[in-house]
This record gives sequence, C-alpha cells and structure tokens, in this order.
Amino acid sequence: MGGAHGHHGHAHAAHAHGHGTRAFAAATLVNLAYAILEAGYGFATGSLVLLSDALHNFGDVLGLGLAWAAAVIARRPPTQRHTYGWRRATLLSPLANALVLVGFSGALAWEALRRLHEPPAIPPLTVMAVAALGIAVNLFGAWLLHEGRQHDLNRRGAFLHLIADAAVSLAAVLAGIGMWRLGWYWLDPVTALLVGAVVAAGAFALLRESFAAAMDAVPRGVDPDAVRAFLLAQPGVEAVHHLHIWSLGAREVAMTAHLVRPDGGDHDAFIDAINDALDARFGINHPTLQVEHGAACAHDRHDRAPHAH
Repeated sequence: MGGAHGHHGHAHAAHAHGHGTRAFAAATLVNLAYAILEAGYGFATGSLVLLSDALHNFGDVLGLGLAWAAAVIARRPPTQRHTYGWRRATLLSPLANALVLVGFSGALAWEALRRLHEPPAIPPLTVMAVAALGIAVNLFGAWLLHEGRQHDLNRRGAFLHLIADAAVSLAAVLAGIGMWRLGWYWLDPVTALLVGAVVAAGAFALLRESFAAAMDAVPRGVDPDAVRAFLLAQPGVEAVHHLHIWSLGAREVAMTAHLVRPDGGDHDAFIDAINDALDARFGINHPTLQVEHGAACAHDRHDRAPHAH
C-alpha cells in the first residue's frame, strides 16, 4: 500500500489569514467606537432602542474580537502536540459568537417587554441621527469582511452580524420617524423587541452551522457522494472506504480515504493528480489518500456502509 499528501493549498490560506486579521482588527475597532458612542446617547436620552442596539453592537464587538483572535491564533505554526496547528480556532470562534448573541437577544427582549406598558418619551431626532450613523458604520465593517466570506465560516459569521446590525439601525431610524411625526413612543420598546427576535434568529442559524463544523461535519458546499463517485471513477480504483471530509479551519478542507487499486503503477503520480483535482473541483486542499492493493484491509469491516463520511 502507499500514501501521499497534498500541500498545494496552504500558501493562499496563510495569505487569507493575514488579510483577515487586518480586516477583523479594523471592523472591531470601528464598531467598538460606535457602540460606546451609541450607549452614551442611549443613557443620555433614555432610549431603549439605542441602548438595545448598543448592547447588540457590544455583543458584536465581542464576537468580532473573538473572530479577530481566532484569525491570529490560526496563523500559529503546527507543533508536535498540535500537528494541525491552530486553524480550528476559526471554527470555535463563531460558536462562541452565536452563544453570546443568543444571550444578548434574550436580555433585549426582556427589557423591551418590561417597558411596553409605560414607554418613556425620548428625543426622536437624536435616535434617528445616531442610528443613521450606525448604518454607515456597520455597512463599512461588512464591506471590510465581504471578501472570501463564502468559504470562511469565521468571516461569514462576523459579516452577517454587521449586516444585521445595519438592518437594526435602519429599524431604529424608522422608529425615530414614527415617534417624531406621530408621537408613537411605544415604537421604542417594540422595535427593541423586534431587534431581539432578529438577532436570535440569526444567532441560532449561526449556532447550528458552527456546531456542525466543530463536530467535524462535512463542510457546506462539499457533496460527499460526489467526492466518493469521483474517487471511484479514477483509473484502477475498485472501491473506496474510510472517506472522511471535515474543516481544518477557514478555507482549509481536509479529507482522508482508502482507495482499493489492485493494479500496479505509479501511485505517487496517481495520487498527485487526484489531489490537484480534489482541490480544483471540491475545494479539498488537505487530502490524505491511502492506496491498497486489495479489499482485505483490516479496517474495512468497520467501514462498510456506502454512506460513510
């Protein structure tokens, strides 16, 4: 039997980590400054919608900080104890981020319900001005993180938070207009309640996806059946078992598989060609393949199910 491992996907991933670190740093600092400003105006005016949005923004600052830290940690090289390095930090950060958002959304909803009976009169023009600034700040932060978000759960989680924040700030502007033109001060707690619901929905979706990644689920966008079919279609391959696909971290997808290939030949060239094709077709850039000459592998009887992952 023989084995080989492809290394060709690592250079661009390291570059992506470097770019991501700078983007996370900028987005975190800008949002922290705005959250402090918004909280100050919220306390000064007694506006629940500003305070709730500020609390939400502080939550996202924490989330962005976690994502920033994860991007930095992920650049640490492998060690004898951590042979894969620290790439999985970018998968654990969104999980913590989602848990924080769930907690904050519950706090927002509780305070909004408490104020529904006696909504205080607040200065709507101040609410509108501060919230409008929030739209600009959050869209700027989202723009910093938009590149590569499709293949980076860490970056996508932070990006979605910023887009949600922009929508929340827009809702606050609309609530301010209603209070200013119609005197509907109940819009302050109602909007805050809606903010909590929106945040909770997004947080649960991120929680589900990040938990799946932390549990080594097949990454979104990779079809394991298609990968198995591709491997079976390679010259001389009669069977495929022990196929596992999981995320190592942002933009790094690992795979292991045993290929039963009785015929002899240049296994090194055969595996190199498959490694290149796996990266090009499926984005699997960290494959490890083991070639066997027969179906009598001792491990095969533990992995006979055709849907093994």
